[in-house]
Amino acid sequence: MRKGDRLAKILIGDRDASIYPEGDGFTGAISLGVGLDGKRQRVKRKGRTEKEVAKKLAQVVKDLETGIVSSETYTVEKAVDDWLATGLRGRAASTINKLRTLADTHLIPALGKAKLKRLRARDVDEWLDGLTGRLATSTLRTVHSILKRAIRHAQARDLVARNVAELAATPTGTDGRPSKALTWQQAKAVLKASKPSPLHAYVVISLTTGVRTEEARALRWDHVVVWVPKLKTWRPVTEAGFKHKRFAVYVWRSDRTGGDTKTRKSRRTLELPDLAAQTLRRHHVAQAARKLRAGKVWQDHGLVFCTRVGNPLDAANVRRSFRVITDDAGIGTDWTPRELRHSFVSIMSDQGVPIETIADLVGHAGTSVTASVYRHQLRPVISKGAQTMNTILGDRRRVEPE
Repeated sequence: MRKGDRLAKILIGDRDASIYPEGDGFTGAISLGVGLDGKRQRVKRKGRTEKEVAKKLAQVVKDLETGIVSSETYTVEKAVDDWLATGLRGRAASTINKLRTLADTHLIPALGKAKLKRLRARDVDEWLDGLTGRLATSTLRTVHSILKRAIRHAQARDLVARNVAELAATPTGTDGRPSKALTWQQAKAVLKASKPSPLHAYVVISLTTGVRTEEARALRWDHVVVWVPKLKTWRPVTEAGFKHKRFAVYVWRSDRTGGDTKTRKSRRTLELPDLAAQTLRRHHVAQAARKLRAGKVWQDHGLVFCTRVGNPLDAANVRRSFRVITDDAGIGTDWTPRELRHSFVSIMSDQGVPIETIADLVGHAGTSVTASVYRHQLRPVISKGAQTMNTILGDRRRVEPE
């Protein structure tokens, strides 16, 4: 120390501390005892005045008493990074990448440099308010959730005392792009335009059964079944072949982590209308020909819908291929594969199918979800879907449930 400098001894709680001039301000040091490694723990804090340093040392003791161990340099960005790295084990890589992109785009630039211990609810409020004119409400909820979950992850590791993001309410953002449904004339145009595409059967199955896109991508041939009258049971086409009249699909899998459907109720069996059954027959023949051409490079996953070498379809590639189909159908490119499901609900509702039946067909646990998610498409066993589609498609033969 310089000549004339003085060392001030103070007591914070029951701990000895000292403050002394250093550089253009002051430095304080406090002993926290012996750590788990057997070494003496001594923490330093700097400030412009003795009062400021004393306040920082008091906070060190308070944090110690409450079990908080984060440093003054632990930032919001570091908390988000830690959560994405270790707090989402078992989640799909695509989900983590999506959350990372949202965080990097909307959260880190605004709050990333803030010290987590110094973050306040008003900071979160101001950040969210600044996004209301740019993001849809659903996206706002997601980015707010990222911050809440990242801080919760830090709390569980004693890196921060409270979760200030929980104290802020998610504001209302812009109106997101609402899902829409094809009219029956548009649906017929899409079916026709899809015929030259490898995605034709995918489009037919999605439109005529209402399966989710991730359910369609995960559908396997051993989950396509036929009714065998002699046995009075459903058998996989992989065993019984295609020379049968009634077809159904077991919607038991999904292109999600673990391969499960979205919910338990989503596991369902759907009888196929005749158009879908005929399309699947032709699709199976075409796939067998592709398999022969591919030879040793074919990857046999048993999938109904796959790439030219048998691998699972990528969701992004399906979206791009579907936009080509809708463009060829003359309805533009502002459509997504999931809107085939919305179209199915709309068509069923237009034909007077009760909402309870529609909920069963699309795999909802009750009608409230169907009514809220598909409210734009609604007006007011499972063989009803096949019966209705047969009627709409011009085949008026009834499909009687066994």
